[in-house]
Amino acid sequence: MTQAPQPVPHPVVPVCYRHPKRETYVRCVRCERPICPDCMHDASVGHQCPECVAEGRRTQRQVRTTFGGTRAGARGLVTITLIAINVAVMAGVTILEGPRALFGGGGFGGLMGDATSVHLWGALIPAPTEFVYVSRGQVLGTALVSDGVVGGEYYRIVTSMFLHYGILHLLTNMYALWVLGRSLEGVLGPIRFLALYLISGLGGSVAVLLFSDPHSLSAGASGAIFGLFAALFVVLKRLRRDTSSVIPILVINLAISFVPGISLAAHLGGFVTGGICAFALAYAPRVGRTRIQIAGVSALLLFVIGMAIFGLNLLVGVPMETIGF
Repeated sequence: MTQAPQPVPHPVVPVCYRHPKRETYVRCVRCERPICPDCMHDASVGHQCPECVAEGRRTQRQVRTTFGGTRAGARGLVTITLIAINVAVMAGVTILEGPRALFGGGGFGGLMGDATSVHLWGALIPAPTEFVYVSRGQVLGTALVSDGVVGGEYYRIVTSMFLHYGILHLLTNMYALWVLGRSLEGVLGPIRFLALYLISGLGGSVAVLLFSDPHSLSAGASGAIFGLFAALFVVLKRLRRDTSSVIPILVINLAISFVPGISLAAHLGGFVTGGICAFALAYAPRVGRTRIQIAGVSALLLFVIGMAIFGLNLLVGVPMETIGF
């Protein structure tokens, strides 16, 4: 008896589980599903599929910096964003007010712009002030009557941090932010760096409320920048690195703060606040570090708010003053 030969089955070629029309002999080393070149992710041994890579990222502990921040700060995205916001505000003021916003004949040989209507709206004015247009000693008309921060215009404490008087004022602050910000954001991480920047700026604004002429018109990121100067010194000390190159820069910038027309109170307020904030971030112990950092920064923020309330109470009843503009 003879038997008819059986047909030889064709071998089944595996296909990518995400692209059924693509043949492949490569498998994920974790789940062993076949994957095509477009789905391969290099692993220490072999390749992994996208799902296994995503699962690994969720379960893998994220690498942290010395002070508990994420490595995302190395890209400097917060620093770049802050610079972009300041430049965009300056561009908007220039569009609304014209070239005088950039070179309006202000200080430093005319390289700093004059105050504009946007500054009268958003700069830091502690007490009620009437601004009038003045030309060659003649009052041409009322520009604006501001109730000041004491009158309820609390937004000025924040908006003043993003306004600048002309191109020179903007460029000097943004250059300092670029140099200091990338270094500090890299070691602190984006969130901690942003908290440091904002609370330093708030500290500078509150110092203006407490110690400056209540009818002054203050604006600029200098308070926050001086906070970064202090923070850099604290961070270098914590890392046990040489600070000799930082001290002369600090001294020079503090000396510049005494130049007429520059807000000494804002600079010193930002410097002190930034230094305290950096100390809370840099010297928190490893055990429970994030909770301690949050508690320290929160306590500092509450103190700054308390000092702002104290300063506003001192300004209650300050009479309105007329300022030429």
